[in-house]
Amino acid sequence: MEKTRDEAYKLLCQYNDSKALITHAMAVEATMRHFAGILGEDENYWGIVGLLHDLDYEKYPEQHCKVVVGILEENGYDEKFIHAVVSHGYGLCSDVVPEHIMEKVLYTTDELTGLINAAALMRPSKSVMDLEYKSLIKKYKTKSFAAGVDRQLIENGCEMLGYELQYVIEETIKAMRAVHEELGL
Repeated sequence: MEKTRDEAYKLLCQYNDSKALITHAMAVEATMRHFAGILGEDENYWGIVGLLHDLDYEKYPEQHCKVVVGILEENGYDEKFIHAVVSHGYGLCSDVVPEHIMEKVLYTTDELTGLINAAALMRPSKSVMDLEYKSLIKKYKTKSFAAGVDRQLIENGCEMLGYELQYVIEETIKAMRAVHEELGL
């Protein structure tokens, strides 16, 4: 049985009270939908994977990418879906390797959406609408800016995908622009 976006959003809110985590989930959802469109894949499925990727993070931060397996199984999500969600934590909190292109996009763009969000909030406009690659890459190269964002993980993901960093950044910005109002950016 295919899950709807509304069902996924309700599940996300059941396990997350943090507005920042919910907004992050929506940014990753938008990015996943965007890349699915580019690649001719199922935008709804990819989007829901993005929406639920951090489902267990707020309540179970020490067991992130572990507790989520049971939660998703109990809610009828299939093995492929669960593998995708768990693989985004590869090398950090999971040993599940991103294999499918959908998993590689999630792995790569999860951290990147956080960096883009932080950079947009530093702009006078506090918006992603006027954020360009050249401005973001300066922030990206400044290690003290959004220091919690693992740049090496983003670069490893780009390598897995066979995409240039600039392309991934530009497309992720476009994806976030499409939902800027929902993100408050």
